Amino acid sequence: MLKLKKNPRMFSLGSSEKRLLLAIARQAVTKAVQSGESLEKFSNDEALQRPGGAFVTLRYRGRLRGCVGQLPSKDSLVSVVAHCAKSAALEDPRFEAVRIDELPGIEIELSVLSQPAHATQQEIEPGKHGLIVSCGWKRGVLLPQVAAQFHWNAERFLEETCVKAGLSKNAWKDAGTQIQTFTAEVFSEADFPAA
Repeated sequence: MLKLKKNPRMFSLGSSEKRLLLAIARQAVTKAVQSGESLEKFSNDEALQRPGGAFVTLRYRGRLRGCVGQLPSKDSLVSVVAHCAKSAALEDPRFEAVRIDELPGIEIELSVLSQPAHATQQEIEPGKHGLIVSCGWKRGVLLPQVAAQFHWNAERFLEETCVKAGLSKNAWKDAGTQIQTFTAEVFSEADFPAA
């Protein structure tokens, strides 16, 4: 059941939809690792057909193993999750492709994103907001949980997002730099242990 939150830019997923998205991500990772192919058949659950953005994070034995995302677009949330799951397994340039023998130890976390909105430094709430900093063709994105993990304040969060974009750490102060925030609904396979 799709519920609107107080934030009109974000819709809330029910537990069955979260389980379904995690299952699709798992199928996409498995198919990608085993055959290099994309998952092409998805659920037709109405809530998952809505346009959306998401990041898929893979961890192996607690350590980051891949993370790829797509900002909200006209693509359906379910297709974004499947695409990003495959990319996180095979195409994250920071890591070698996930191997078949690693599959049982891979844990999947999803971050379903709200629509981005323009923001000032004063409006940024680290831990609640993710950031997008862009200038020209350079763009950096950091998820809300990154600021929480490292205990960053808003200024440090902005600096690190600039560095991720390949900009100087103070580029966020420039008039030509665009700052946007978004929120994320974060859940993982650990939230839904097998019965």
